[in-house]
Amino acid sequence: MTDAKTKTAIVTGAGGGIGRAIARRLAHDGFAVIVADRAQGPADETVALIQAEGRQARAEVLDITDEAATQALIDGADDLRVLVNNAGIFDVKEFDKLTADDFRRMYEVNLVAMATLCQQAARVMPEESRIVNLASRAAFGARNYAHYVASKAGVAGLTKALSLELAPKQITVNAVAPGVIETDMLKARSDSLADMKAQQPTGRLGSPEDIAHAVAFFAHPQASFVTGQVLIVDGGRSVGGTAAF
Repeated sequence: MTDAKTKTAIVTGAGGGIGRAIARRLAHDGFAVIVADRAQGPADETVALIQAEGRQARAEVLDITDEAATQALIDGADDLRVLVNNAGIFDVKEFDKLTADDFRRMYEVNLVAMATLCQQAARVMPEESRIVNLASRAAFGARNYAHYVASKAGVAGLTKALSLELAPKQITVNAVAPGVIETDMLKARSDSLADMKAQQPTGRLGSPEDIAHAVAFFAHPQASFVTGQVLIVDGGRSVGGTAAF
């Protein structure tokens, strides 16, 4: 258990990539971070990095689609002030090859599990708490992963709906929608990173830290009048156009 005097933040999918960067940033901001992941090793690595910087963190291993496990996660968090729903899945598949089960699997992890965690957390969070969901720029349209696009569009809609539902409790609900971020998940795709960079107005891909900074803004006490927003963090790619040559 964490020190009851220390505000707690839960970050799901924090065993690497964007989730790890978010966990480290929130720890730097003074939260005791619960690093939630489905794999023990990566979660422990994130905790070790945070503790090496003199910050508080501990690991919790669970499947976020297991409601009993997520309830136990929430119950074990002292003074929970921030929930970051980062965990999710992604794969590339052409639309005419997608099955109903592909959509169901994507929705169960990326949307239903998130909604459940939000519900469980909101029941115990005090006023002025924060929920930050990870959406995606892909929610506004992309080829070859319609099931993922649909699930992330659902995240954007859920975020807006919950911002109204939880406004009476002064709990803000916002989302960060990353663009192309250089993570292990991205590198596993068949797309060329060089081609992706060429399509970026800034001429570079995003880093996990870019997303962590945006999440930290929504989690900050001074962001109390910002709710129901979906912040696109994509280096300007959603505006249109490519890097100048």
